Amino acid sequence: MRILRCADSGLLVELDDLTAVHALHRGLAHQRLDGVVGMVPAERTLLLHLDPDIADTTRLREAIRATPMHYDSTAPGELLHVPVTYDGSDLSDVANLTGLSEREVVTEHTGTEWTVSFGGFAPGFGYLSGGSPRLTVPRRTEPRTHVPAGSVGLAGRYSGIYPRSSPGGWQLIGHTHLDIWHTDRDPPALLRPGTRVRFQEV
Repeated sequence: MRILRCADSGLLVELDDLTAVHALHRGLAHQRLDGVVGMVPAERTLLLHLDPDIADTTRLREAIRATPMHYDSTAPGELLHVPVTYDGSDLSDVANLTGLSEREVVTEHTGTEWTVSFGGFAPGFGYLSGGSPRLTVPRRTEPRTHVPAGSVGLAGRYSGIYPRSSPGGWQLIGHTHLDIWHTDRDPPALLRPGTRVRFQEV
């Protein structure tokens, strides 16, 4: 574990892997740390947003290092059902890369519960982990300049849903009409860290 200052209003905790990030996130969530106003998990880091008028970074560093790591992967989050039409332009490529048929790709994607590990890339984009290891595929060698909103893709061990039209290099296997990100909603993102996701073919 390494703890770094992040400007004047944050501490960045570097950890070994995503499992350790989740374990520390859960551990800190059980505490009330003065001056911490938010936490942002990523693949190997946990960012603590601070109120600089209150936070004592020396005490916070000590508290972080003393925090028990909660490796409880069964902690339930909200379950979100995502309807997907599996018509993505990379579906056949994913089948070739994995050695599965297109039908088996769909079965693997819908047959496992995913969890939003962290957000990034764009507002509302969640990196979903915990799916079938048979669906681990590389990003496209040439990213697209335009990916439609609602596109469902795979990259590495993650799945994700594009919240709005943007460039992107994930392997597209389908699309959903579910409104993943909406600024008039509270909260605006459906895919928040800890949310469980089940994909359903339509």
